[in-house]
Amino acid sequence: MDYQAYILPHIWNLKPYSSARDEFKGNEGIFLDANENPIGSGNQIEAWNRYPDPLQHQIKSQLAEIKNCQENQIFLGNGSDEAIDLLMRMTCASDKHNIILCPPTYGMYEVSASINNIAIQRVNLTAEYQLDVPAIQAAINEHTRLLFICSPNNPTGNKINRQDIYTLLESFKTGFVIIDEAYIDFSDEPSFIYELAKYPQLIVMQTLSKAYGLASLRLGMAYANPIIISLLNKIKPPYNIGGATQQIVSKALEDKQFITESIALIQSEKKRLIAEFENIPQIQHIQPSQANFLLVKLQDAKALFEYLIREKVITRNRSSVPLCEDTIRITIGLTAENTILLEKIKSFYL
Repeated sequence: MDYQAYILPHIWNLKPYSSARDEFKGNEGIFLDANENPIGSGNQIEAWNRYPDPLQHQIKSQLAEIKNCQENQIFLGNGSDEAIDLLMRMTCASDKHNIILCPPTYGMYEVSASINNIAIQRVNLTAEYQLDVPAIQAAINEHTRLLFICSPNNPTGNKINRQDIYTLLESFKTGFVIIDEAYIDFSDEPSFIYELAKYPQLIVMQTLSKAYGLASLRLGMAYANPIIISLLNKIKPPYNIGGATQQIVSKALEDKQFITESIALIQSEKKRLIAEFENIPQIQHIQPSQANFLLVKLQDAKALFEYLIREKVITRNRSSVPLCEDTIRITIGLTAENTILLEKIKSFYL
């Protein structure tokens, strides 16, 4: 793939900022190069006076082993949102290029495009929440740089037909296909990370916010050809992932038992909620989910949503989202929390 053809010239030719930690990578010595405070940090907290590793080598080494890929195929960002924004700024001129979104889908794609003043082509999912492949192919033109696919999809929870994604990977020749796998740990589908070698235009995004329970740390990953990763590293802020985040994430990645037990609990509780919901007549449809949430269609969705808030049970009303009329999205909670949710829904309807 001729990557240069799809990257904005000023980005391709950019000379990146070189930080002190880029120029010296050792851990020992008298550090007088980065204008840091030599004393440490106040209030008896752990010392955070030194700048962190700008390329997060320790975390990437751990992720490469977990994901069965190479370190130079991994970009780490301040949440997946940073990767989304950088990919748009890297490939799209506001007066020339466009991206394709498939609503209902993750809302930050559109927000980031709007911030960057990039034209959006919307091709709604089908009534079954699957890709409308012919319509997407018809929407692609020579100026289309990015196609975003969320699988498992947010807010619907379903996985996208894999063969449809392959079809688009084969036919999309004007830019990059981005597959957002934020919920892949709850899915029975293998990650598209394993397809990177076959599809040079493929970019896969994941996050540590869901199964790993690290939403507050804001760490997202993009996996792609090393050329794309090097460009993302070139245009990111020099220290985009703080030292405290790097330290906590590194320890969390070592705890494989937590991940296994976390996923098992969420899957078990999801099955329990589905079984209970099926016995409530006012719940009209439970969307099959391969994520850590359920999208349910029900009578008086807005009224139930507001009632649950009054009862201190917070869900997400998705009724204003295309193809999601009269729906509420419910994140799978702890067993006791889910029991309270069920009691409140039953008290509202029954």
